Amino acid sequence: MSDGATEPTDEFSRANAKARKKKEARDKIIATKTIEKGLLMVHTGKGKGKSTAAFGLAARALGNGMKVGVIQFVKGKWETGERVVLEKFPDHCTIKTMGEGFTWETQDRQRDIAAAERAWEASKEMIEACRGDDPAYDMVILDELNIVLRYETLPLDDVLEVLKNKPEMLHVVVTGRNAKDELIELADLVTEMKQIKHPFRSGVKAQKGIEF
Repeated sequence: MSDGATEPTDEFSRANAKARKKKEARDKIIATKTIEKGLLMVHTGKGKGKSTAAFGLAARALGNGMKVGVIQFVKGKWETGERVVLEKFPDHCTIKTMGEGFTWETQDRQRDIAAAERAWEASKEMIEACRGDDPAYDMVILDELNIVLRYETLPLDDVLEVLKNKPEMLHVVVTGRNAKDELIELADLVTEMKQIKHPFRSGVKAQKGIEF
């Protein structure tokens, strides 16, 4: 009477052989990827997690000894957990919160434009500081830049020109809903967050550690 050992062994052998073939094919694909460059990354979409993912990249970069610069275009008034964490690494991270809230909070378009322009000037300075043999940053996060572009408080052409001509090895991350088609076209990596379900629709307010 069989103890059942033969059939599982054959099954595992087939599975292992299949895995080896998959790895060989994958290794061949990876071997063709030889380009190393700074990426322009865009996190957009209606779903939650765009800025969260960007700050996850910041944490990964810091863990690898890289330097990170952050400009927040909208959330300047909010006390956020990520800001508290990043400020604990002043030698490796600079975070500038320059927003004054969403347009429906300020209700002052001239003020919104002025705030966006100040944040963009700081962004350009941060990006320019990454040229040369000793770049100030390895990654720059432009948090909620898509929001100010959506409301046309910054000229899109100027933003695209700067990002197109960024330092070759600098990673730039742009977050916010409604990314412009031109920005999506320019980017190397675009991720769209899709909302399936959100507790706000059920009356749940923004919560510490989740939204801020």
